[in-house]
Amino acid sequence: MENPWRGEVALVVDGEPRTMRLTLASLAALEARLKSESLIELIERFETGSFRVRDLIALLVAGLNGGGWAVSEADFVARTIDGGPLAAAEAAARLLKLTFSVPGEEPGGDGPA
Repeated sequence: MENPWRGEVALVVDGEPRTMRLTLASLAALEARLKSESLIELIERFETGSFRVRDLIALLVAGLNGGGWAVSEADFVARTIDGGPLAAAEAAARLLKLTFSVPGEEPGGDGPA
């Protein structure tokens, strides 16, 4: 089971729950893969909705690799995600949010309510 305090998010792939987590290594690989100038630029791409499907795939694969499942993008796209593209996008958004905020605290907020 995923641990939000560690920035972990679950994604069910081919009926099997997988844990995603963005580690420093997976973030560096993601930044290089998407040819991003900075981590802030990468995050803004997703926050503003200007990401592409290949960006989403790269983020999910980075999270899965960071969570301990060594999967390539080519292998990943050949698999089935429970809930389809919408579930994948929601999991990616949650992954970014948990990676860059404290659980229970909204990004930019003053702390837990």
